[in-house]
Amino acid sequence: MRSFEVLYTTYYERVYAFLYRLCMDRSLAEDLTQETFLQAYTAIHRFRGECAISTWLISIGKHVYFRYLKKNKLHLDAANLDLVANTYGVQVENPEVYIDQVYIKKAVRKMMHEIPKKYRDVVVLRIYAQLSFSQIAAVLKISENSAKVIFFRAKKKMMEVLQHEFEL
Repeated sequence: MRSFEVLYTTYYERVYAFLYRLCMDRSLAEDLTQETFLQAYTAIHRFRGECAISTWLISIGKHVYFRYLKKNKLHLDAANLDLVANTYGVQVENPEVYIDQVYIKKAVRKMMHEIPKKYRDVVVLRIYAQLSFSQIAAVLKISENSAKVIFFRAKKKMMEVLQHEFEL
């Protein structure tokens, strides 16, 4: 029991941050994080050590989040993707800039909806969870090379969707 408390205190922030980035709701992220650790506690005997414990916890968190979306009849593309818009350095002080920000968010949501699920999973784990390709491979049960190729193809597909959206 004490070792699980150490595990909880060590990895709580990372799991919470990952889930918060997916749902952009502090209360929901906290609930999902608690559910993740509850499931980890009940399944700790099945952890084989084939990946880092943080990778295992993030994988559980990802499944908890997807179950939440399915249960509530939501879709991954409905997840708040403000982080992507914020990477453009957009400020909301100017109304014109605010409109641009809204347009960027809409384009990103559309892009996430239009790319295939296997691409979306790799992108979410790479960008939001900040997992390495080897960790992504462990979570998705694919080879590390496959994770790299899928991420490369996902980036290419995302650029095609965004270029079409912005008519570049």
